[in-house]
Amino acid sequence: MLSKLLFLILTALAPAIWGTTYLVTSELLPPDRPLLAAVLRSLPAGLILLVVLRRLPSGAWWWKSAVLGLLNFGVFFALLFVAAYRLPGGVAALVGAVQPLIVAGLAVRLLGERLTPLKLGAGVAGAAGVGLLVLQANARLDVVGVLAALGGAVSMAAGIVLAKRWQPPAGPLVSTAWQLVAGGLFLVPVMLVAEGASLPSLTAVNIAGYVYLALAGTVLAYWLWFRGITRLPASQVTFLSLLSPVVAAVAGAVVLRESFSAGQGCGLLLILGSLLAVNLWGSRLGTLMPAEAPAQAAELPDHPGAKAPIRTR
Repeated sequence: MLSKLLFLILTALAPAIWGTTYLVTSELLPPDRPLLAAVLRSLPAGLILLVVLRRLPSGAWWWKSAVLGLLNFGVFFALLFVAAYRLPGGVAALVGAVQPLIVAGLAVRLLGERLTPLKLGAGVAGAAGVGLLVLQANARLDVVGVLAALGGAVSMAAGIVLAKRWQPPAGPLVSTAWQLVAGGLFLVPVMLVAEGASLPSLTAVNIAGYVYLALAGTVLAYWLWFRGITRLPASQVTFLSLLSPVVAAVAGAVVLRESFSAGQGCGLLLILGSLLAVNLWGSRLGTLMPAEAPAQAAELPDHPGAKAPIRTR
């Protein structure tokens, strides 16, 4: 059985992969078709997985998979790209950085997890670190864009907590397939209304970019993510999402030779400090708090069977 630390490292690979999305999108994909990219990331991969795995939901998991697919892919992707178009990437990333705090609050209500001063302080420090890392002094604000970014953070946070509470009856890969199809089917009409039915001319580079986003950025990353959610506290997992803007900023500096200031370095240290506080010190404290055990046991009845860079996922 894999140790908790190894599960944590494997789960952290998901937001690290998501951090490469901006680089792949800006360098490999055709411009101005974000919803097409969202559809191609989710629906084909989900359908292929269903064909290979040959397992459909049963009973209540038809509607539960639809809800999780909407929250984690459909609604999240749609709002994410609205924010990406209306806000500088730094502002969008900063608003999205409140997700760990939202998850921590929802986990108290739905999972019985503790909202400790450590989690609260780490969440504030992590958001401040993201601000230093990606926010520009001349960043403009747009009410619709800010609301969309906040809505995307809430959607993904709710998806994380519900995935933890419901505990899919199949493995993480099967559950990922169900959610990808549900989210992709929701995104198709949104794409047709917003971008039209015509497809751009695709080069081999474009196709390679879409394949990378579908296989690595979606199937692999979300499989690792949902796998981690089943084994680790939801509020602990969500702090790992702060790695996404870190990887995006570092990748931009290394590959695109974007500038990396001392202030960004301070932001990076704040983010890493908050991650270490929650995932190392916080997890050690959790082993001394037996009061959390009944909360976990309470979940068992729900178990059905055993452009600054756009930090998109």
